[in-house]
Amino acid sequence: MLLATTTVEDFDQFMEVFSTQGAEKRKLHGSKGALVYRDPAEDERVWVIFDWDEQGWQSFVADPEVPPIMKRAGHTTKAQPAQFAFRCGA
Repeated sequence: MLLATTTVEDFDQFMEVFSTQGAEKRKLHGSKGALVYRDPAEDERVWVIFDWDEQGWQSFVADPEVPPIMKRAGHTTKAQPAQFAFRCGA
């Protein structure tokens, strides 16, 4: 599982591209799905929990076809791999 956050210009446009072109591209890189949340404090911020491993995410953000898809979705930030810090139990 991965948690990602981004800001978008228009939520409806984001969801249209995220659930079509974005979903197809994510699936190619091993994503099994995502839960999308709107930030209650910032209208333009979206939180996404991906059913994805770190290797798949790294592959996705390195794919040269991803930035144009993200641009069509209205992202105002670039996808970047997060640096893993640690894992802990419950």
